[in-house]
Amino acid sequence: MASTTAHSANFKNYILVTLAYWGFTLTDGALRMLVLLYFNQIGYTPIQIAFLFLFYEVFGVVTNFLGGWIGSQLGLKVTLYSGIGLQVFSLVMLSLLNPDWAQWIAVSYVMLAQAFSGIAKDLTKMSSKSAIRLVVPQDAQSSLFKWVAVLTGSKNALKGVGFFLGSALLAGVGFINSLWIMAGGLALIMFSGLMLPKGMGKIKKKVKFSQLFSKSEEINILSAARFFLFGSRDVWFVVGLPVFLRSVLGWSFYQVGGFLACWVIGYGMIQFLAPTLIQRFASGRPPQSKTIQFWTFTLTAVPAAIALALQLGIPANIAIVGGLLIFGIVFAFNSAVHSYLVLAFTDDDKVALNVGFYYMANSGGRLAGTVLSGLIYQFFGLVGCLWTSMLFVLAAALITLKLPDPQPSKAIAWKAGDGD
Repeated sequence: MASTTAHSANFKNYILVTLAYWGFTLTDGALRMLVLLYFNQIGYTPIQIAFLFLFYEVFGVVTNFLGGWIGSQLGLKVTLYSGIGLQVFSLVMLSLLNPDWAQWIAVSYVMLAQAFSGIAKDLTKMSSKSAIRLVVPQDAQSSLFKWVAVLTGSKNALKGVGFFLGSALLAGVGFINSLWIMAGGLALIMFSGLMLPKGMGKIKKKVKFSQLFSKSEEINILSAARFFLFGSRDVWFVVGLPVFLRSVLGWSFYQVGGFLACWVIGYGMIQFLAPTLIQRFASGRPPQSKTIQFWTFTLTAVPAAIALALQLGIPANIAIVGGLLIFGIVFAFNSAVHSYLVLAFTDDDKVALNVGFYYMANSGGRLAGTVLSGLIYQFFGLVGCLWTSMLFVLAAALITLKLPDPQPSKAIAWKAGDGD
């Protein structure tokens, strides 16, 4: 009876955390599209747009580095809802932007607001991903892969919906009103935090500063690969692709937002299905090191093929749409296996620290990709971004060759009710 009650409480906590993360993800996707399309519309260059997201990514790196330590000391409830509160603050701050300000003042102001949003995003991500490790025993690896995929896949699908939502709000009610609508909706979600236990994810012993750097070889290898994997996506997806679709191909706000939304939703669906598909071909076994090596090396060919297609004169609409479909499928398998492996290599008492360290590398890759996306597109166009993407994926693939197979333990450190 006690185990049944604990399982029910764990599941309830997982649902609450996931719903909060879903609500945040909608606004995060919408905000990215709002900022990108609005400032492109008023004449900002690709490099200037990339710099608008610079602090978003920089502070994401810092947050992931310190967020795991904060979560382990104060509990994941604190980090999750602090993140949501900061996102509300960021949205309200952006709504006060004055179009009459000098450009350098406006850019600085938006960068500062985006810094708060970056902190918010990675606090909520770290909290949500860590929570899964606390409700699934480490010897139940197939279940862990499934629940990681459910959270990650649904998150990306909702981020895609957010892309379309941001585009639609910009076209329908304008930049300022869109921000207030999202801030109000997100503020309501914060009330769900009243139902979560105070001590979820909190450990009793103090963590030294030196422990913020992962001492696990597996986590270090996986983190390095994650840096290049997500850099490979953002180096052409964040600035180069939407600016190309809007400025070169002449797509409307609805078309750009709708297309990117459909891509991210489809990407999320593939992540959701990844456990079933991979385990079916692996006789029911969870992913091993060879799994991630296969999918990463496969991904290397995709951006190269898209770049070659554009250079050979194949119509851009066909090359980009077709190439993106393939890239999304292969990248989704990579991301799903990555999200599983970081938890499979992690003990319960180190989950917040290791996940925070791992997603610091993720944010570092996004930072590099974002800056390079604007810079390379400005001088070498979308084709240059794609070739850079290929090099990033190749680096990630070579790093995974050093990755061993996960060896899960049977311990589970936290149960529902701890810390109440």
